[in-house]
Amino acid sequence: MLTGDRATVGAERSNHVCVDDDPAVSRLHAVVENYGSGWTLRDLGSRNGTYVNGERVLAERMLRAGDEVRIGSTRLVFRESGGDREARRTQVLGPVAQPDLTRRERDVLRALCRPLASSDPFRQPASIKAIATELVVTEAAVKQHLLHLYDKFGLNDPAENRRLRLANETILRGLLNPTELREH
Repeated sequence: MLTGDRATVGAERSNHVCVDDDPAVSRLHAVVENYGSGWTLRDLGSRNGTYVNGERVLAERMLRAGDEVRIGSTRLVFRESGGDREARRTQVLGPVAQPDLTRRERDVLRALCRPLASSDPFRQPASIKAIATELVVTEAAVKQHLLHLYDKFGLNDPAENRRLRLANETILRGLLNPTELREH
């Protein structure tokens, strides 16, 4: 249960929400603050970022009941408590399960995410054609691997941009490190 006006989140035991079993969490990772009308979340310059519902937190962000906060590979769900709209709590659900990936699926993910490590300000994951060219396979083979990856990551809604969600999930879960993305 969050009480007071401010709660810190991080790996140090002195934090209000301590996540000391996840190596991707900074000592002082984020802060949650209560402004009376609701709680907000702010990243404190962590090395791996803070995400709400899959989107990186770049500035202070208002939290709503049901929001999923990810720090490292740990997922926190922000919930309203009972009928009291002012009292809110977070619950640590533990590390997100990592999918079992084949070597070729890792290659596809690496090629998919590589553009995200570039200095381009409007970064997008690689296209199917770019992945096929990099891996010297057919576009049909890449599509088949992507379909398997969507299943493994639970990205089954074809209406959403699944390639972008897959790239985000790969990075959020720490499946690829920055060095892997720069190597080619």
